[in-house]
Amino acid sequence: MVCASAIFSLNCCLDPAPDNQLPDEEAPSPTERLQPGDLQYRGAFRLPEGSNGCDWSWSGEALAYHPGGDGGGPDDGFPGSLFGTGHNWLQWVSEISIPAPVVVAGGNLDGLPLASTLQPFADIRAGLFDWPLEIPRAGLACLPAQGSQTAGKLYCAWAQHMGEGDTLPSHGWAGPDLDHPDTAGPWRIAGFWNYVTGDYLLAIPDSWADGHAGGRRLGTGRFRDGGQGAMGPSLLALAPWRDGDPPAPGTTIEAQPLLLYDSVYEESPITLSGYHHSDEWSSAAWLETDSKAAVVFAGTKGRGDCWYGFANGVVWPDEPPYPPIPPPPHDERGWWSDRFEAVFLFYDPADLAEVAAGKREPSWPQPYAELRVDGVLFGGYGDRQKGRFGACAWDASRRLLYVMEPLVDEEKPVVHVWQARG
Repeated sequence: MVCASAIFSLNCCLDPAPDNQLPDEEAPSPTERLQPGDLQYRGAFRLPEGSNGCDWSWSGEALAYHPGGDGGGPDDGFPGSLFGTGHNWLQWVSEISIPAPVVVAGGNLDGLPLASTLQPFADIRAGLFDWPLEIPRAGLACLPAQGSQTAGKLYCAWAQHMGEGDTLPSHGWAGPDLDHPDTAGPWRIAGFWNYVTGDYLLAIPDSWADGHAGGRRLGTGRFRDGGQGAMGPSLLALAPWRDGDPPAPGTTIEAQPLLLYDSVYEESPITLSGYHHSDEWSSAAWLETDSKAAVVFAGTKGRGDCWYGFANGVVWPDEPPYPPIPPPPHDERGWWSDRFEAVFLFYDPADLAEVAAGKREPSWPQPYAELRVDGVLFGGYGDRQKGRFGACAWDASRRLLYVMEPLVDEEKPVVHVWQARG
């Protein structure tokens, strides 16, 4: 593996695979592991036109399932609605219906059903979050009323791509009425860089949160390419409602790390097995069925060799002379790998429980399985194309996982649907 940047030169080639198995008598097993074969692909659907000066083009950063949405929708097995962020210049939020997905042959998008707009795009930040941000990252998640709350909330997070060492206020909540969201925030996440907190949000199942995380039912995390935050995906548990209804702006929210690998700045770092600096972990969901569970991260995984430079294999050196910048489409400088794949990583909640109990370090858990899903995507990707997955959302009642594939319906995402069995 070629490593070009001096600051990363000691760490970017590591590929540890630490043993994450406890002795049998110590291994907690509250439920079986959900396996890749337990996820059944149900098809996909398209997104509607824009509204209020924003649209779904160049979007896919954040998605949340709202069980109470679209109350008048058809009885087709896909009730509720989805909140999502639109064009990445604005990242306003809209609510859409969920049509019954369809599996189409040959990548024929015209055969997919179209979602409808339930609430048009609105800026729910209400001036509380800094904007614009440089390459903004965003997260959304719906939770029912917690603590002294009288209604459920739409939790949100915004942070920018750059900002090494930043611990800026990044999280908040809003109501589901986008015309009157009554947004609160922003709040800091105590002791952690935005590089590991300021992106995806997810609900943690009540029983697990009560049994292992002190009732912290909101998960947050982020992966930043290059390993400057953590060399693998992260997950931290939060309970902002404990600090007020709502907490005051600028409040520091305590967080319990459940998964947090070492960064490039640490000696002998522990990383995701098979880690590449070019990896992209764009979203996460906590999946449960009657008897099985998994924490799943969706992303684009690098394979083969990894380097800093350009997609055509040109390595950017640490010192001059620097090579000429290649012509398009190979002129984007960054982290690259020989090839990329769209995958789900599966983590065992029992391993995260060991971390929560203080028996293991947050860098200890490793995925027990992965599912490669390029075969159902519409992008027709070449080996060195990134960005195959965007945000995801989980319907816990019907065990449906919604995942966005950006930039495939002209410039809009398509939403793919899997259903968990077991």
